[in-house]
Amino acid sequence: MKRASLVLALLLSTLAACAPVRPDRPQASGADTASASAGGVASMDSERDIVLVVANPLEPASTHAGSNLLGYAPSASYGAGQRAVSVLSDIKRAYGMREVAGWPIKALGAYCVVLKPPVGTDRDALVAQLASDGRVQLAQALQDYSVYSDVPPEGKKYNDPYTDLQRGFVETHAAVAHTTTQGQGVHVAIVDTGVDISHPDLQGHIHDSGDAVDNDTSAFNHDRHGTEVAGVIAAVGDNRQGMVGIAPKSRLSIYKACWYPPGQHAARCNSFTLAKALAAVNDTDARIVNLSLGGPADPLLGKLLAQLVGQGRIVVAALPPDGATGGFPDNAPGVIVVRSSATTPAPSGVVSAPGNDILTTQPGGGYDFTSGSSMATAHVSGIVALLLSLAPRLDARTARDILLRTSTVTNGMLEVNAASAVAALRTSETP
Repeated sequence: MKRASLVLALLLSTLAACAPVRPDRPQASGADTASASAGGVASMDSERDIVLVVANPLEPASTHAGSNLLGYAPSASYGAGQRAVSVLSDIKRAYGMREVAGWPIKALGAYCVVLKPPVGTDRDALVAQLASDGRVQLAQALQDYSVYSDVPPEGKKYNDPYTDLQRGFVETHAAVAHTTTQGQGVHVAIVDTGVDISHPDLQGHIHDSGDAVDNDTSAFNHDRHGTEVAGVIAAVGDNRQGMVGIAPKSRLSIYKACWYPPGQHAARCNSFTLAKALAAVNDTDARIVNLSLGGPADPLLGKLLAQLVGQGRIVVAALPPDGATGGFPDNAPGVIVVRSSATTPAPSGVVSAPGNDILTTQPGGGYDFTSGSSMATAHVSGIVALLLSLAPRLDARTARDILLRTSTVTNGMLEVNAASAVAALRTSETP
């Protein structure tokens, strides 16, 4: 999207506040959204583009008889203020940059844009120059992220609905935990790809959803990775078909920030889409945020993640496949980091959960096996939902301590144990 004129920029701010959604995919109340041209996200280049943030104070609306005095516009109409529009226009003109997309971040009181520098420009030098510009709150490279999942070989398809094939469900003794709790009343936000919301084992459990990528309904419903994560966490139980999730009575919010580039089996995300999704989560009451993805450290994403953690939300993130930490979101204080169970010791403070050959939901109403720390993360998010349903004030540090303390050895590997975790919490809660 290329915006230079004030008229179009003001129009953008209106569209940003109310991006179209499907009737069966209502947005979270007050969620920040953005307007982008068709294919805008797909056209972004992490090797070249820049994310830039400026202050976005909105002037009080003019008053008249019968009106109220409001310092800011209502959250549903929070868009680009006059000063933000003017500053961005001056910056784009001064540095010769073109805007790809922009969106208001109500939680930070800021307006954020993705910009394309002039051809041949040294991006690092330009970012440094922008960072020293007094009008700029934050300038950084647009970065890519990926979901952590092993793509199964082509042609290997399963469609067996039996619960005893759910390795993670069986090994974590979730069925025993379910005699006490099934995650009732707990709200889990999943930032990932889209999800097949009409899947028989997910239908009715998705509270709301949003698309930070392209508002492509068909792509949203056919996305594999998010559907897999959602199934592990909250697949319906006792419906005589398919499987059962770790927290089958929890409710889900789905925020699509990752997509599948043409011809690729692995989904990708970037700073732009992830920031939009995290800002949307900020406007919900979700206590758990599942991030089965990761990439480099990112200043903007770090700010938004720190805000979520500071609000008491429990963020559960996947350990990168190489086992290294220091990126987003695994480097943020307070985040519960999860790896796939292995015979080797886990890094200090990292939780281990089943992540190999996990049977879960697939787009189109099917089921298949998949692997990766993404699935391990989903198991832990489900167990945390079981704990929160019993102790709504539970914090992330206590939850992680319980998970680590009650993990047990299964087939030679240390793994979380849902039944033991629930039992330990009940004991600690007993007067």
